[in-house]
Amino acid sequence: MKKLFSVFTIVLIAMSCSSVKTYNQQIASLHTVEDLQNDVDKLYKQLKKHHPKLYQYTPKNILDFKFDSLKKAIKQPMNSREFYKKLAPVVTNVRQGHVSVGSANKRFTRKERKLLKKKKFEFYDLDFEYLNNKLWVKNTRGKDSTLVGNEVVKIEDDLAINLVEKYKTQFASDGYNTTLHNRFVGKNFKTFYYRNNGFVDSLKVTLKSEDSTFIKTFKRLEKEDKKNKTESDSTKVEKPKKLSKTEKKINRLKAKQKKKYNNKHGYISSRKQYTRNLSFIGKDSTIALMKIRGFSNGSYKAFYKESFAKLDSAKTKYFILDLRDNGGGRISEIDNLYSYLTNENYQFITESEVNSRIPFMKFVMSNTSSASLKIVGGLLSPIIITHNLLKTKKKDGKLYYRFNKFSKVKAPNPLHFKGNIYVLTNGNSFSASSVLSTHLQANKRAIFVGEETGGAYNGTVAGIYKLYQLPTSKLKVRMGLMQIEAPQKQNPDGYGVKPDVKITPTIEDRKLNIDTELEWILNDIEKTDN
Repeated sequence: MKKLFSVFTIVLIAMSCSSVKTYNQQIASLHTVEDLQNDVDKLYKQLKKHHPKLYQYTPKNILDFKFDSLKKAIKQPMNSREFYKKLAPVVTNVRQGHVSVGSANKRFTRKERKLLKKKKFEFYDLDFEYLNNKLWVKNTRGKDSTLVGNEVVKIEDDLAINLVEKYKTQFASDGYNTTLHNRFVGKNFKTFYYRNNGFVDSLKVTLKSEDSTFIKTFKRLEKEDKKNKTESDSTKVEKPKKLSKTEKKINRLKAKQKKKYNNKHGYISSRKQYTRNLSFIGKDSTIALMKIRGFSNGSYKAFYKESFAKLDSAKTKYFILDLRDNGGGRISEIDNLYSYLTNENYQFITESEVNSRIPFMKFVMSNTSSASLKIVGGLLSPIIITHNLLKTKKKDGKLYYRFNKFSKVKAPNPLHFKGNIYVLTNGNSFSASSVLSTHLQANKRAIFVGEETGGAYNGTVAGIYKLYQLPTSKLKVRMGLMQIEAPQKQNPDGYGVKPDVKITPTIEDRKLNIDTELEWILNDIEKTDN
């Protein structure tokens, strides 16, 4: 039996290596004009078949023209990366932020991945921000903190400003919003560079600090071996103390409590920070600040219950919700949070427009789904299909999917906050952040400070997704399958939740470590109290 298992494992590894090699050859080879044009047709057909609001912001005749023009512009063979640079800007004409094109990058074998894990690319330690029409180093997780606050002038031989402008054409916000582009391109600059240039071992970056310009080369280096480092730092390595049963039990309990705490606050290990944070500003508990970086990780219910119990007990008067750079996440989480912020009965979302009576099967049976997921989906298909059919209905010639939990009218949570609320938003406040913001602004529950949200006031096509891989280029295209929207609407359509007080940060604010938007709120509270 062991021998059979070993043979099976060897066969699987061999097949995997072969698959990686075939894929890498496919994306690197020059594809014929006809095959690339076929990829364009396949993609547009998928969008028309699955996207329920395809022509919401761009009329059909214009979108038809854009895709047709792309086909005509393909006059010579090209590889998958070059095709990505042509295709992505055309797809952005849909003007739906959840429709995105991923580039086809080199894959690595298991052995290669193992070796790569032993290295780190210094460039990926940097965080960027695009302010004042320039790209800046916002933060670094590396050792050289002097890089923070420097302007990025060039990467290799490309001007940073030219790269930024190119990358801004490769993704979309919802509708006609523009604030997302500057925020998103800075936050995801490394991702876009990788999509456009692929895997590299080093990068020569030209930086500017005040009036001096210098060049730094970022390399892929071996990670420090902590064990060897410890041994080299000390001539005598002490043996670990042998713990008693009681001490071991205490350590296990501490580890369990830490794990529970990390889960509740949504710990992000790569950044050593938490997704959900609550703090009080000042000497007392009059002003509370809740920073939420996203709605996608950790167990949120305990955090919100505990947090609003604290506010209630402390008789907090002012609550500041910071949604800046919050790209969204789970409907269930924003629904739960809103129940603590509203003071009246509410319906969180309406029935979702869809293009199929079985949207979950469309997700499961996508051509990018793993074989195991398809097998499970096939086995469970009678249950999934029956469930979907019961949840969908036709009205006015359109199909709608009903989320019972979120579309029914509910009462506020008994611990709901009764004081004054401020909300901080910027262009990176997207998707679920925008849905939550729509409710708070429509019901006049909060004062908004900062920038217009990148997500639309009138909803977004998300919910569940179909990830479709184009047959020749192997590019993957993600598209939402459900229109998720609050009952409230604004005119004109196609814009985000706009702030009551518009404040755009500057690089001077960053250098002086001044949070201009938060400072405005604190000054406003001081005026109110006085």
